[in-house]
Amino acid sequence: MSVEVIEDPRAFVEEDWSEVVAADPGGTFFHTPAYLKVWWEEFGAGAPAIALLKEGRRTVAAGAFEFDDGVLRFLGGFDVTDYMGPVAIPGREAVAAKELLSALEVLPWRRADLRGMPVASAWYSALESAAVSHGYATERSSDGVAPMLPLPSRYAAYLADLPPKLRHELERKRRRLVREGGSHRLRRSTAETLAPDLDRFLQLHRSSEGAKGTFMHPGMELFFRRLGEAFLPRGLFRLSFLEIGGVSAAGAIGFVFGDTFYLYNSAFDRSLASFSPGTVLVSELIQEAIEEGMTAFDMLKGDLGYKYRFGAVSRQVGRLQIMR
Repeated sequence: MSVEVIEDPRAFVEEDWSEVVAADPGGTFFHTPAYLKVWWEEFGAGAPAIALLKEGRRTVAAGAFEFDDGVLRFLGGFDVTDYMGPVAIPGREAVAAKELLSALEVLPWRRADLRGMPVASAWYSALESAAVSHGYATERSSDGVAPMLPLPSRYAAYLADLPPKLRHELERKRRRLVREGGSHRLRRSTAETLAPDLDRFLQLHRSSEGAKGTFMHPGMELFFRRLGEAFLPRGLFRLSFLEIGGVSAAGAIGFVFGDTFYLYNSAFDRSLASFSPGTVLVSELIQEAIEEGMTAFDMLKGDLGYKYRFGAVSRQVGRLQIMR
């Protein structure tokens, strides 16, 4: 067993660890080298450090880091990358954590600030234990919550499992839209409509109140456009709209990876707020995910009240700091 630390971004393509991401129970779209490559090209600073644990020629664990001003971080950036950290073939987490941390000792970092790991994941404890075995000091803290909605096999079962008050509210909003909004439909972007659809989504997003309305600065817009261009053809990126009377009243960007739908970002037309287009859109996406056989609808990080109105369950995300 050997570890190679590569400080060359070409490793995102030349050393593809996608199969390891798919094998790891905690692996997500955000852990894939293809996503990390786009993120690095738009937001990366310092130097990348891609650590690969191999048995012979087979990669059994991988971790992508960036090193800047004496601080080691997971690659991805906590503002746009909801989950971060290493991945491994199941059962190898403890060994991999020790080996990866040992290999990273060659870099002159003083502190590791590791965010975006679900507290319940094997990696959170494995990295802490590995750090302690190296004689490092560690500190745990919260990195927010990521509400998750387990999905049953039928939409009717999903509705039945909701608390009565939530179920009635959801059904009332959908009925009102049918009664007062006229014709409506769920529409998903295609390669041909992606560019104008992103224009509309950005328009909706920038009309939002507060900090959300300023989130889509030019650099962020470019990042979102690149995500669509890179991953829509692979079936991983979805931009969906709820159209009311031919108007795109609400839009949502999500990712499909494995058996999970990840709700990444959403926005709605405030002039049509009386129809609750955002709520109806999310309920339509949940129904679509169930009908496609997905088993989880991940609302990602952010302790926002609307997520729990769909029955999501809070999951803690952790931050681990390691001091040499």
